[in-house]
Amino acid sequence: MRARLALAILAATTSQALAGGGFDIVVPVRPGMTIIINGVDATYAVVESAMGLARNESMVPTIYGGRYIDPVPNVGHYYPTLGRKPGYGRLEIEPPANRRLPQPAESYHESWSAHSAPLPAQSNVPVDPPPVIYAPEFNGPRPPPRPIPRPRGP
Repeated sequence: MRARLALAILAATTSQALAGGGFDIVVPVRPGMTIIINGVDATYAVVESAMGLARNESMVPTIYGGRYIDPVPNVGHYYPTLGRKPGYGRLEIEPPANRRLPQPAESYHESWSAHSAPLPAQSNVPVDPPPVIYAPEFNGPRPPPRPIPRPRGP
């Protein structure tokens, strides 16, 4: 009986190590989230490859049922890094190098500082100061609280 139980546990734990050579269905963690693999939307698609932590080699994954994603987003916004002119708005014109420059602006300087408030005048110590003694009250350790006696019921 114990041998069968040990064999069943051994088979259940080692079968997961062999489960790396098939296909996978990509399911996102949250709804509305897209998973993109090599420019293809692989959300709810079948991905077949031999890559992972248990493999030394890596193959290009084959995606069945995915959609290609446009690498340049056409969202109507202007992104200067794309290298294209904006679709609308102000037309930027580079001025020529030999143009007449405007007058330089007048100089402007401003500074801030912070310091502590001045201390009040200190009085001198009297020649014969009065004796001041401060001693905390200490009456010894307190006894632990006693339980409150309850009245006896009928």
